[in-house]
Amino acid sequence: MRLRLFLTFSIVTLTTLLVLGFVIQSNTQTAITTFAQQGGFLAADRIVSALGDYYQENGSWTGVESVISSTLHAGSGTGQGQGLGGQGIGQQNRGNTGAMYGQGLIGQITLTDQDGVVLYSENPNLTGTLSSDIMQNAIAIEADQQVVGYIVPASTVLDLTDIIRENLSDTLNQSLLPTAVIASAVALLLALVSATVLMRPVRQLTGAASKLAEGDLSQRVPVSGGKELEQLGQTFNQMASSLEQAQTTRKAMTADIAHELRTPLSVQRANLEALQDGVYPLTLENLEPIIQQNILLNQLVEDLRTLALTDAEGLSLIRSETNPEEFFHQIYENFSSHFKARQIALTFTPVGDLSRCPKIEIDRSRITQVVNNLLQNAYRHTPDGGRVEMSLVCEARQVTLTIHDSGQGIPGESLPMIFERFYRADQSRARDYGGAGLGLTIARRLTEAHHGTLQAANHPAGGAIFTLALPTMEAV
Repeated sequence: MRLRLFLTFSIVTLTTLLVLGFVIQSNTQTAITTFAQQGGFLAADRIVSALGDYYQENGSWTGVESVISSTLHAGSGTGQGQGLGGQGIGQQNRGNTGAMYGQGLIGQITLTDQDGVVLYSENPNLTGTLSSDIMQNAIAIEADQQVVGYIVPASTVLDLTDIIRENLSDTLNQSLLPTAVIASAVALLLALVSATVLMRPVRQLTGAASKLAEGDLSQRVPVSGGKELEQLGQTFNQMASSLEQAQTTRKAMTADIAHELRTPLSVQRANLEALQDGVYPLTLENLEPIIQQNILLNQLVEDLRTLALTDAEGLSLIRSETNPEEFFHQIYENFSSHFKARQIALTFTPVGDLSRCPKIEIDRSRITQVVNNLLQNAYRHTPDGGRVEMSLVCEARQVTLTIHDSGQGIPGESLPMIFERFYRADQSRARDYGGAGLGLTIARRLTEAHHGTLQAANHPAGGAIFTLALPTMEAV
């Protein structure tokens, strides 16, 4: 991976240098050609301006020959001269009549009209209508924003342009080559360092993942290396934590299940052996403890099956449209006599006008199982002569049932774990009632399967309060 990153950086660097060199060469040559052809050596801007003014004043090119000729030869000699070409040394080029060398003027002047017909030329070879090859280097002369003629550069100017372009190209190549070598070396060194730095978190993550695959779920990686790598590290750490917690939970659950199964099985075996050895006579009364333990075993197995279905989201719900006030009041009626046996006052209080309470769509047997579990839990933890209050509140999108008992409440350290599997806030007391510590876990899972919530808290006035919230049909 590091080699791939290094090669990628190298290719990008070298490609950038090659493109940069090509662009510099191309733009330089284009600039030289444009500079030369557009008056960089001819000072064509002054010549074109003067000829444009002449045409503007006269309306034609008539008589321009004498004006050009007299102006070009006005600076002959070694003194300073003023002419169309600008201020320059007026020494004539030997063998070329009228060909001026000086500041702003090199070569022979050729003037054509807008159609390319030669009007004046110091080059005897240029007559008539000039070809498109010659005219492609011509400089337009404008008057009243219209092209009225052209100045054609001499071939010596273009030849000089080629010489300058070649020399400058060689100079640029000599300068670019060491620059490119140095820049490439620095860039490749930085690429190597960058690849090493970037790959460090990846190597750490790879090593941790390998150990994690071997079963070491304690592996964590430092979170560093940029936003994406930090996010990857955090995700890995969260995954490792989840796997470690799941493994711990699985081990604890396996031990809890074995413990819960061992107790009723041991009781059954002891009673059966006593009956077999003749210690107890074979009577219905002596068979009763065995039957009770068998019922506990069946209930435990059914609870574990329900949890497994909710974990796998395979629990099937038979939903039906239900009036919440009638449904919860019926459960209250079923438990009233049970609570009276211990003189526990069980009350059911609808809050507000329940005649307009929206209906809920639930699996009646499953929600009955939830509420039964909550009421049985309240029954166990409420002292004789205490009270348990059921309150129902209907809203447009939610129906809320609260169950508040007058017991001692839930210990603070137990409150966060009250819905965990096999957890008992009071181990000895729960065992007396035959609970396996799965009731509240199942109750929450069944509630969540109905897209509702189940919360536990300690009431300010004392005792525990459980809040069951279910969505109405309007909210679904």
